[in-house]
Amino acid sequence: MPTTLIRNAALVATLDGARREIPDGGLFLRDHVIEAVGPTADLPATADRIIRLDGHLVVPGLINTHHHLFQTLTRAVPGAQDAGLFDWLRTLYPIWAGLTNEGAYVSALVGLAELLRGGCTTASDHLYLFPNDVTLDATIQAAADLGIRFHATRGSMSVGESRGGLPPDRVVEEEDHILQDTRRVIETYHDPARHAMRRIAVAPCSPFSVSEALMRESAALARQYGVRLHTHLAETADEEAYCLARFGKRPLEYVEALGWAGSDVWYAHAIHMNGVEQVRMGRAGSGVAHCPSSNMRLGSGICPVVGYLAAGVPVGLGADGSASNDGSTLLPEMQNALYVQRLAHGAPAFTARQAVDLATRGGAAVLGRDDIGHLAPGMAADLAAFDLTRLEFAGALHDPVAALVLCKPAVADLVMVHGRVVAERGRILTVDLPSLIERHNRLARALLAGARFR
Repeated sequence: MPTTLIRNAALVATLDGARREIPDGGLFLRDHVIEAVGPTADLPATADRIIRLDGHLVVPGLINTHHHLFQTLTRAVPGAQDAGLFDWLRTLYPIWAGLTNEGAYVSALVGLAELLRGGCTTASDHLYLFPNDVTLDATIQAAADLGIRFHATRGSMSVGESRGGLPPDRVVEEEDHILQDTRRVIETYHDPARHAMRRIAVAPCSPFSVSEALMRESAALARQYGVRLHTHLAETADEEAYCLARFGKRPLEYVEALGWAGSDVWYAHAIHMNGVEQVRMGRAGSGVAHCPSSNMRLGSGICPVVGYLAAGVPVGLGADGSASNDGSTLLPEMQNALYVQRLAHGAPAFTARQAVDLATRGGAAVLGRDDIGHLAPGMAADLAAFDLTRLEFAGALHDPVAALVLCKPAVADLVMVHGRVVAERGRILTVDLPSLIERHNRLARALLAGARFR
């Protein structure tokens, strides 16, 4: 198997159990797996490929635990810019009703390319509406074409306005079809092997868009196949009021009664959880995808990350939808996660290194993986390197790890996934970005234009 030697990095932050930060460090890779990490002088002197990273910080590849890639087609849409979640959704659902399979594929390429440029090597996407000819296969293909590690979740909406749900009836699906297609994508694409590049999860959208029966049956289906469960939960006070009025239960109590608790479950947002609920989640092992930029953009609230970590809840970061965040990169999510916890609890309550942990080790735990998220022998060869000679790092060389969070780097300078270099200095090596952007903008214009006539 081919070998790679990465050497002479200014600092390698392993984020392993010892949290080593190795000056003049490097890694020795065999094919797609890390074989050794340490000072350059302690690594083999030769390999089939040698990459020198003088002046760079090397960290584990970042992990995105929640996204809606199709929403790159509807960024900064007038009418949704100043709305809270429910009104934001009501504005955008009629536009998304025009989504096509080509649009799903191209928007996934755009969102994933943006994530890669920022050092993200593993991404989870929540595609929950399937109008026209849209299939989950489109986003899975986009991830494969780009070369990013991918957790595709088969989302769903089955309760439209006529049945008391939030989405229009024309963007919901029949529940038998949802379950049948979910089985299809699991059987076709899910890879449970160590270092797998592709996994599938089951992901009904939210308590206000699916039925109790679908929530129960989705949980049973996921456990039948040994895959994970994902849904939006407790994102807004409106959702809490909806659950109390419709089900007589708070959001967590409602989903737990339907089988949605355990180490195979992770919730997006989970903002409005009280202390008792945080402890209950920690005991169950249920995880959280924290999406600080989206939460601030929509005015949804501050996720109680400090409380979750104290309770032993796995917490990772999510960029969330590119129409609620208007971007697809994890670098600002680390900084915003730091800032909102300090806003809620004071400056000493949360550190830059804790923010980096959320984006790496935390994300791996949320996705149920022990083969990504830190740099150590036996781990997948996923990493990001940042050039410390760039303008944004000037004056911060005394602590490059903290600078990664505090100093606002825009892109990674080298991104490796599964032992393969897929991005260098902001350039994606697996796709022609100018052509992709032109195609994407054409589809975005057509989607918005079509909505005016529906």
